[in-house]
Amino acid sequence: MAAVHQDSWYLSLLGLAESFRTSNPPNIKMCIHCLKTIFNFKPPPRIEARTHLQLGTILLRHTKNFDLARQHLEKAWTMAQNIPSFEDVSFESASSLAQLLEQQNQSAQAKPVLQQAIDISQQSPYWHCRLCFQLAQLYAVDHEYSLACSLLGHGADYAEMKRSEFTRILFLLSKGMLLLIDKKFQEVHQVLTLTGQLTEAWLGPAVQKESLKVFFLVLQVCHFLMAGQVKSVKGSLKQLQQSIQTITTLNVDEDILPGSNNPSDLFHWLPKEHMCVLVYLLTVMHSMQAGYMDKAQKYTDKALMQIEKLKMLEAHPLLSTFQLMLLENIIQCRLIMGNKSQAIQEIYQACHVCQQQPKLFQSHGAQLHTLLGLYAMSMNCMDASEAQFNTALRLSVGKELWTFVNLNLAIVYLRTNRVNELLGLVERIDPDRLPETTHSLKASSFYVKGLQSFFQTKYNDAKRYLRETLKMANAEDLNRLTSCSLVLLGHIFLSLGNSAEAMNMVTPAMQLASKIPDVHVQLWASALLKDLYRYIGDPAKEEEGFRLHDSFAQSLLTDHCTSSQLSEHSLIQWTDGLCPINNLTPTNGTAGLL
Repeated sequence: MAAVHQDSWYLSLLGLAESFRTSNPPNIKMCIHCLKTIFNFKPPPRIEARTHLQLGTILLRHTKNFDLARQHLEKAWTMAQNIPSFEDVSFESASSLAQLLEQQNQSAQAKPVLQQAIDISQQSPYWHCRLCFQLAQLYAVDHEYSLACSLLGHGADYAEMKRSEFTRILFLLSKGMLLLIDKKFQEVHQVLTLTGQLTEAWLGPAVQKESLKVFFLVLQVCHFLMAGQVKSVKGSLKQLQQSIQTITTLNVDEDILPGSNNPSDLFHWLPKEHMCVLVYLLTVMHSMQAGYMDKAQKYTDKALMQIEKLKMLEAHPLLSTFQLMLLENIIQCRLIMGNKSQAIQEIYQACHVCQQQPKLFQSHGAQLHTLLGLYAMSMNCMDASEAQFNTALRLSVGKELWTFVNLNLAIVYLRTNRVNELLGLVERIDPDRLPETTHSLKASSFYVKGLQSFFQTKYNDAKRYLRETLKMANAEDLNRLTSCSLVLLGHIFLSLGNSAEAMNMVTPAMQLASKIPDVHVQLWASALLKDLYRYIGDPAKEEEGFRLHDSFAQSLLTDHCTSSQLSEHSLIQWTDGLCPINNLTPTNGTAGLL
């Protein structure tokens, strides 16, 4: 009778706490009060440990009282380890405690908690795999990729031993993702080859099989895009787009879990809604690199709309990361298309996203300053552009971004005739020093070398570098680089008095720039066409070229004046610390879009 009485008060308080938690609006204060009351009855260890876990979880998710949450979770973790057959409470408390420590930037303390839990969870397949994923993620956040990959390799072996082929492939794909981030391309190729074979051979539920296929194809597409292989990626990107369409037609609720009761199989990579946003993002990245700006804008709008809908349901941090990456790509598109006023307002939006998720400032600060450098350069604010690029170099951790910034900094020095500073960059932007795996950057470095030779009136050297750029750009459909190279070659031939060859270069450059559309190349090409028609004595065509050039110039000038008057324009002076967006009044309620 005593046990029944004990169960009744415990279940009553637990039920009351749950009713307060799920009420509309939730009454978290009363929920916590009910749970704390359980301790007044001096409950047995099992109930006491579980209550500490419940209190710690509630405090972690619904309050800012992280110290108290930590006390309860540590108590639950300590108690549960000494209670036989109490794995769920033990491992859940370890997982939640590590999550809290990570949020407080104390990952060094979280890692041993997770490692200890992994060591004692060998007989609990679900928790062993889940804890391995969690610790691997912690290692990855701290850029300890070798440790993370080793742990994911262990997870794959464990899942294979437990006869969970799905989770084995999930571990291997996760390892492939980190190898890709760590630029271990040879090992990435090995992992993708293996996982591709395993995924095709696996006869599991349709949604799980398709989600593995999406993960695999995402890695393939990222591999190509990181190398700047815009043409080579088309096949994989098309397969990815088809695969995401397939997965959206499947009934996830009925098909997400396997037919077996294998606890090792209870995982999935991403919700299908997040997968859709990711595929949109990769499509935008491809379109931007290939020079299809209209397509990039179209898919950015779709993706941002989807993110806003999802954020209303749950503000998952991953959505903010996707949102920021979309903005980073579309801002570059705006600058290419001559929409500087829109670009600087979207840079403000990107800063606002980072303010909402402070960790994003750590991982994307270099990108923000790079974008500000590009914007300042487009506004002819060369001192500000140089300062922004130098800040980006100081913050950058990736070799690709570092090289990209140096290439643009070289253009700043060329435009301002700063020969000595440019000489200091020569080794950094030497195409012969760049690996073959960075195709677009290598092609871009040949272009900058050609531009440098042009400014030095070394026309033969310039032509040689630009022809190398064209060869590489055409091989991978890098349309913007092709148009820039053609118009510069046209300028060189005009300077040499070879009007026929100049026309052969400038005409396709103009057509390609119009297709992108790249307003700056169009402005440059129209100026050359005007001069060419005057040179060959065609006044009607010269007048047409003049009107065309004037139209582009007026459009850019109007946008320049608008941009310079925006409050967001002052961001080009920010080179240190957190972004000062709180000191700005956004134009047209920009922040409200978020």
